[in-house]
Amino acid sequence: MPREFKTVAVGGTFDELHRGHKTILLKAFEVGEHALIGLCTDRFVKKMSKEHEVAPYSYRLEDLKTFLQGKDLLGRAEIMPLNDPYGITLSKNGVEALVVSTETAPIATKINERRNATGLAPVQVVVIEMVPSENHTPISATRIRRGEMDREGHLFKKEKKTV
Repeated sequence: MPREFKTVAVGGTFDELHRGHKTILLKAFEVGEHALIGLCTDRFVKKMSKEHEVAPYSYRLEDLKTFLQGKDLLGRAEIMPLNDPYGITLSKNGVEALVVSTETAPIATKINERRNATGLAPVQVVVIEMVPSENHTPISATRIRRGEMDREGHLFKKEKKTV
């Protein structure tokens, strides 16, 4: 089945590789023949000032490769270090589309603004909704690291109901 795009790009920290991450990655392979996956470097993660620890790049890379291999997608992927929010998207690299979440969609807008400013054509933007946990709030590495849920979005602590 032909895909909508030859090459798509997706990027992230992919810490605590969870169901939300897997959903965006699978969407990239659903719409693109080939996916360029930007994996945030340790240096870039430090600049982000995350409120929790983030696993080292090497660990996150192996986790990502294991997931892609298990889905037989590793051969259609190119994983590259991501040192800033733009990665290779500001060059003439053949990327036709970006796959982003509603949370990261503003970055795609900035990428297209910068592409336009340098005379490059804009790329298509494919936006997916954040994947909800059991309590209908987005699954996130932050919440997993806090011990609120597992990587599938199952809650460890049940919320107390107020009267």
